[in-house]
Amino acid sequence: MDKIVTSHEDLIHDAQLDYYGKRLATCSSDRTIKIYDVVETGERTQVADLTGHDGPVWQVAWAHPRFGHILASCSYDRQVFVWKEVESNVWMPIYKYAGHEQSVNSIAWSPPEHGLCLACASSDGSITVLTRNADDTWYPQAWKAHSTGCNAVSWAPAFAAGAVMAADTPASVQAKRLVSGGSDNLVKIWRTGYDAQGNEVWEEEGMAAMQSAEGEEARPKAHTDWVRDVAWAPSLGAPDSMVASCSQDKKVIIWSEDSASPGTWTQREIQFGCVIWRVSWSVTGNILAVSGGDNIVTLWKQNLLGDWEQIGALSES
Repeated sequence: MDKIVTSHEDLIHDAQLDYYGKRLATCSSDRTIKIYDVVETGERTQVADLTGHDGPVWQVAWAHPRFGHILASCSYDRQVFVWKEVESNVWMPIYKYAGHEQSVNSIAWSPPEHGLCLACASSDGSITVLTRNADDTWYPQAWKAHSTGCNAVSWAPAFAAGAVMAADTPASVQAKRLVSGGSDNLVKIWRTGYDAQGNEVWEEEGMAAMQSAEGEEARPKAHTDWVRDVAWAPSLGAPDSMVASCSQDKKVIIWSEDSASPGTWTQREIQFGCVIWRVSWSVTGNILAVSGGDNIVTLWKQNLLGDWEQIGALSES
């Protein structure tokens, strides 16, 4: 396994490649963000060192390239920074948000069809969606999402699962939707609606209609410990929406929403022998990567019977 030597002076919490895989951003407890150029030979050269956070930086996220070279970061210092490359390898913060009362644990950019929108999840139990306006100002929408900390957030695809993208009849963009995971052991779905004045608001989408994997009407087997990560799968040709969640209860649950019956979900559970920290989908949405406390990344794919099978594993050794 190829290893990257960085100049970070403390634990690295996240590493993200940009849309084209040409740049790598890392963040650390040393309060810094490093940006590296990745060339075709595999060599990586550090080209920028971003400073400004006052605590450990938990996550970084690249915006879609249609908006330029933009990177977001979140930190224990309760702040969210949006950085922009103003000239070659020169980065400046173009927006700072400090409205959360506790650590900001997770950030995620929306699909580009929704514009430049950043969702932020905080230990204060709230989610904030930061939206850039046409005049380059930013509009924050915040709401209480979980009774205790909110640990992770992920956006739904802009187009409905199974939507056909034909040149003459393009699929319509769906309402904005998010999934969040919290320290209250819950996974929640959120979507935009409108109040009496016509203003866009975020509302919880009921998940009580979820079914067991056997198809019997039942309350889902909710996680029994903190939900550490959630990930909404891309919907490239998939007939149903899928969400993966992982928890300190050593389980991964894959939730599937029936496209013929919106709001009705089924679940499949994968049991592990360690705490699970992160879940991530492939770009096609059919392979799930799972990482946990055993320092092993396992890859999973659904078989023809609907069960999830391990198809690979990666470890430091």
